[in-house]
Amino acid sequence: MNRYAVIGAGPSGLAAARALQKRGIEFDGYESSHGVGGLWDITNPRSTMYESAHLISSRTTTEFDEFPMSGAADYPGHRVLHAYFHDYAQRFGLTSLYRFRTRVTRLEPRDGGWDLTADGPGGRRTQWYAGVLLANGTLAEPNLPSLPGSFSGELMHASGYKTAVQLAGKRVLVVGAGNSGCDIAVDAVHHAASVDLSVRRGYYFVPRYLFGRPSDTLNRGRPLPARLKQAVDARVLRAFTGDPARFGFPKPDYRIYESHPVVNTLVLDHLGQGDLRIRADIDRLDDRTVHFRDGSSGEYDLVLLATGYRLDYPFVDREHLHWRGAAPRLFLNIFPPTFNGLYVVGMIEASGIGWQGRSEQADLLAGYLAAVERNPDSALRFRERVAGKPWPDLSGGYRYLQLDRMAHYVNKDAYRAAVRRENQALNAT
Repeated sequence: MNRYAVIGAGPSGLAAARALQKRGIEFDGYESSHGVGGLWDITNPRSTMYESAHLISSRTTTEFDEFPMSGAADYPGHRVLHAYFHDYAQRFGLTSLYRFRTRVTRLEPRDGGWDLTADGPGGRRTQWYAGVLLANGTLAEPNLPSLPGSFSGELMHASGYKTAVQLAGKRVLVVGAGNSGCDIAVDAVHHAASVDLSVRRGYYFVPRYLFGRPSDTLNRGRPLPARLKQAVDARVLRAFTGDPARFGFPKPDYRIYESHPVVNTLVLDHLGQGDLRIRADIDRLDDRTVHFRDGSSGEYDLVLLATGYRLDYPFVDREHLHWRGAAPRLFLNIFPPTFNGLYVVGMIEASGIGWQGRSEQADLLAGYLAAVERNPDSALRFRERVAGKPWPDLSGGYRYLQLDRMAHYVNKDAYRAAVRRENQALNAT
């Protein structure tokens, strides 16, 4: 029987491990940290988590269906989530299937499979696998913009931010107003000497609660057409949050949901209270002075770059994952078109897709790997479908911004429907 490797023990890695386990497929798990949880374990050296971090999607739309987060708050914090993944792994016997403190350093193709080299407690070791599932996460490698000039103060990416104590008494400029940037700005107003937020474009701000319920639990039935949902939800947001432009944000140059919305309206409260202010995009740095593109400037002790993350699979040459621009080009963000024995789990970003969406993704992959061994004709037909027809549109009718950070963005309803169709076709043959 073929044996596979799973790289990563965060939510996507655990979803992959569980899917293989249910199919009776043998595998070894590899995790560079000391335990499960991925970025949700703040003690993981690769974690980009910070003390005030909570889910931005609600518990019920995020949890694994087979393992509800019973008794948790609507938007639990990172410690609750780390415990949840620990309990999930224990409940299904996944922990013992991993080699912890073992970092994969290289994948090389050989004899129709892959040589995996890893550094662990026993030293460096290379082992051959029929295939490798890459589930090492999408939020670990900082995206560092090139800023003209030089800054003599402290320049930090959000990945290095852990606690608001780091901001105490400092004049802080947060660059980027996505979810992390707004979280950090809200932390900063209670500790920093001053807080400014530099933004390039406008944002849509979604309250955590609408009509007394977590906002992402509304309209969970049949999805509305994209344009209708955008029109309805934009009107609801205007009623609940007003126009962010009145606080200094630019008007968005895109429709709602064409970029990830910000689930943080506290930042609007603090803007309204004068606790922080909006600044334009950065033009250049000069000693402690930051010059902005609108001609204004400010003096700062700390520039904190909340500029997101980039996809990173550093242990394998890009050609094997068919990179195109900022992301690999994979069928359903899982399968390389060459079916070379590498597969990716978790390379999806979508509002509300949750860990169950990743579980369904992993289940399709496990179903294909099971078919390779037990029903090769079905596996062949799957590969022929991938090669012989246009790939499904995963946008759901939304015109997503053509940005590097959105290169692997999908619409949750379109994506899950496409995965289910392929799963049904695979199991029907």
